[in-house]
Amino acid sequence: MLRRTVAGIALMAAMTGAALAQDGGLWVRVELLPTLDGAQLAAQGYSEQLPDDVAGYELESGGYAVALGPYSQAEAEAVLLNLLAEGVIPVDSVISDGAEFAERVYPAGAAPQAPVEPDVTAQPADPAIPDETPAQAQASEAALSLGEKQQLQTALQWAGVYEGGIDGAFGPGTRNAMALWQAQNGHEPTGILTARQRAELLGAFNAILDGLGIETVRDERTGIQIDLPMAVLQGPVYEPPFARFDAQEPGGPQVVLISQPGDADRLAGLYEILQTLEIVPEEGERQRTEEAFAIEGRNGEIHSTTYAWLVDGQIKGFTLVWPAGDEDRRARLIETMRASFRRLPGVLEPAADAGEDQAVDLVSGLQVRVPERTATGFYVDARGTVVTTADAVAECREVTLDESTPARVVTTDPTLNLAVLQPQAELAPRAVAGFLPGAPRIGAEVAVAGYPYGGALSRPAVTFGTLADVRGLNGEEQVRRLDISTQPGDAGGPVLAEDGAVIGMMLPREGTRQVLPEDVAYALDAEAIRGVLASAGVEPTLAQAGEAKGAEGLVRDAGGLTVLVSCW
Repeated sequence: MLRRTVAGIALMAAMTGAALAQDGGLWVRVELLPTLDGAQLAAQGYSEQLPDDVAGYELESGGYAVALGPYSQAEAEAVLLNLLAEGVIPVDSVISDGAEFAERVYPAGAAPQAPVEPDVTAQPADPAIPDETPAQAQASEAALSLGEKQQLQTALQWAGVYEGGIDGAFGPGTRNAMALWQAQNGHEPTGILTARQRAELLGAFNAILDGLGIETVRDERTGIQIDLPMAVLQGPVYEPPFARFDAQEPGGPQVVLISQPGDADRLAGLYEILQTLEIVPEEGERQRTEEAFAIEGRNGEIHSTTYAWLVDGQIKGFTLVWPAGDEDRRARLIETMRASFRRLPGVLEPAADAGEDQAVDLVSGLQVRVPERTATGFYVDARGTVVTTADAVAECREVTLDESTPARVVTTDPTLNLAVLQPQAELAPRAVAGFLPGAPRIGAEVAVAGYPYGGALSRPAVTFGTLADVRGLNGEEQVRRLDISTQPGDAGGPVLAEDGAVIGMMLPREGTRQVLPEDVAYALDAEAIRGVLASAGVEPTLAQAGEAKGAEGLVRDAGGLTVLVSCW
């Protein structure tokens, strides 16, 4: 709708005698952004609707601008008023003469690449595509999207006849390359490719995709049209906000179409949710603005690419998941998909009833990335320093607190099975441990807080028992023996006295040489924990004597003190 509106305004201006703007015309400046990546991503989002009118510029004063144009005075005023009325562009958009613009950064240029020899012999153009006169070819060329124009330039570069930037602007360099390609392939060198010639060029360029069964899929439910490798896909399966085209063979490619109503907040939420999925590995570049985002994810098994754009209250995009080690085909396919992406009317509406066939580790049928193991820890200072077991963080590629905050291991004591962690982002714990300064009383009631079910529960579970002895069964001085039944996930959790003072840290039952009764457990003594903290430069807090808090008070204290520790 946006593109049709602007085209209509331009036509109206021409009918009233307004001259079309050339270099030095006027622009509608719609965005000011601090970073290059943000400006390019925002411009790409606008280009989904205005492929011929969007540009990004570096500013003389610093930062970047996204602008529409150039236009004549009449066009610029009409475009600004109309798009503001439709709510398509920000309310602070203004008309600019471009004097503050420096280097153009969108459409972005690309460094020249060495010609690549075709993998197969180019196939003749489809005779079903009618040939065109130069005037007809120029008219059909004008209907190409920015992505399609960039793809033609990339194909010309691959053919060894073009060394310019991949910017979608068909200037003298692109025209000369087209003429050279035509001459090399037995066509009249007009410098304007006909539809049949474009098909011939792209057919040779995309020969690497032979066997993937590239088809134009027009999906009315999602409101998306896109070219997909249907020979290796099946589906779709609709689970809003996604339409999944799963792999035909185990370990094969997968495509997910994204379609939902939304605004900037929902786009930001989708950005966060996607990064919890197995199909979006943690390693890779991320870019996000209020109108669009792009996510690359790589590991030893897959390379996924996700694009999503917010336009007119609708969020649409796609994810391609491709097996690792096949980068040439993946890169060629992702460009084909981007160039062919079209918005159709409609959006995939949220499901009214999710049904019973659900799981907490699935999001709309997609597997959520889960940690290798989880344990419990607890806060020991106001900066968010955490203690847990050394077993919990051994050989972890990454450690997180409450599944969101990355943490680093400051020190470990394998003998005590104790680790000290520090968050790598600012944290403000609701409570920190106050350690009991002396020995606890044998027979006293105790409470252990932990996450026995991993992240399935949003708050820690609290188990009650008694202190059976201030030593281990073999007389160990640094452990307390408890009469309590706990789960493996409770290991690392705080052991609280009746007044909320921490008397120790729960130790795992695994690894002991004895098979103990279910109600026999060990906790690492508070004094031993304080010693390790002091050696790590952390000053522990000593608890003040207080009255018994009761079960409700201990559960409340445990909720602010205890944290889920995940090993990834």
